[in-house]
Amino acid sequence: MIKYLGSKRRLVPALDVMFRASGASSVLDLFCGTTRVAQAAKRLGLEVTAVDVTRCAHVLARCYVATDPTALPDVDDEIDAAVAALNALPGVPGYVTETFCERARFFRPENGARIDAIRQAIEDDWADSPLWPVLLTSLIEAADRVDSTTGLQMAYLKSWAPRAFRPLELRRPLLLAGPGTAVRGDAAHLVSTGALPHVDLAYLDPPYNQHRYDSNYHVWETLVAWDTPEPYGVACKRVDLRAPESRSIFNGRRTMAPALTQVVSEVDAEVVVLSYNNESWLSFAELRAVCAPRGAVEVLAFDQARYVGARIGIHNPTGVKVGTVSHLRNTEYVVLAGPARRVRAMAAAVEAGGLGVRVEAPVPVSAA
Repeated sequence: MIKYLGSKRRLVPALDVMFRASGASSVLDLFCGTTRVAQAAKRLGLEVTAVDVTRCAHVLARCYVATDPTALPDVDDEIDAAVAALNALPGVPGYVTETFCERARFFRPENGARIDAIRQAIEDDWADSPLWPVLLTSLIEAADRVDSTTGLQMAYLKSWAPRAFRPLELRRPLLLAGPGTAVRGDAAHLVSTGALPHVDLAYLDPPYNQHRYDSNYHVWETLVAWDTPEPYGVACKRVDLRAPESRSIFNGRRTMAPALTQVVSEVDAEVVVLSYNNESWLSFAELRAVCAPRGAVEVLAFDQARYVGARIGIHNPTGVKVGTVSHLRNTEYVVLAGPARRVRAMAAAVEAGGLGVRVEAPVPVSAA
């Protein structure tokens, strides 16, 4: 799984318990990101719909949620053969090498040339195949294992990360049996137009602030689009990210709260599970107020280490440290809203498992 700001890796055990206790048979993951949560639901045998607006997240959802290996004869052998063929390709320098290895330093040039060659082969040989999202996911995950960043693609390390010297190697993604659906689109639009199915449980993990995932992970966006956008800035971002219309309403201080309120209100689900943290634009009280119209509300708190980039400190473009870190941990809140019996059973199951605590007030920020 790729490094991803806001990844719910640490929350998955608690969410797994919630899903079981909810009695749900269908789940909507409305801001699916790396699909960790959607995969957890699919492993439980739930029918999952995974939604995201970014190209990269949609490919991951097509791979891990929408692909059912039991419906594809001999799929494991086909994937193994394709991965072996792609791993055997020699490097051919192209846009990735020029842009992300020479102008920027996200990858070593030798790995960049192999990314170029492999990505073109996927497009040439598997563009119309159900293996396309699977192989592209394999490439993105392989590139993530040899990058030279702290995770975000807003910048790269001043000196090469040790992993950057490893040779790029694709691996077969571990596919999950069972049906699922991947949808690419804006969450607010999809919900307001009734484009999504009714589900027993909707999980929402929206952006917390102004940081955009298509910008934070612009290299993956370009790998999926497989175009040659004009790059700008030290990080060689896609120039189309500068267009005002490309900005999500969830990344604007004035527009985020109304958008979230609308989505929580209109999503067609019996229970809503909303994940947020104490570094967001919404206060604890506002978060509860957004969810209150759905029914009973329970709030669980989870202590978390902050993202590694935040822990390293604040640096200027030349790599000189210019600021200090205010705190090293934050609190992730998970708000459950819906029929009282169901949400209380879900919260109680998490507490009983020692995976989180119910709270009625915001948790103080810890500097440790």
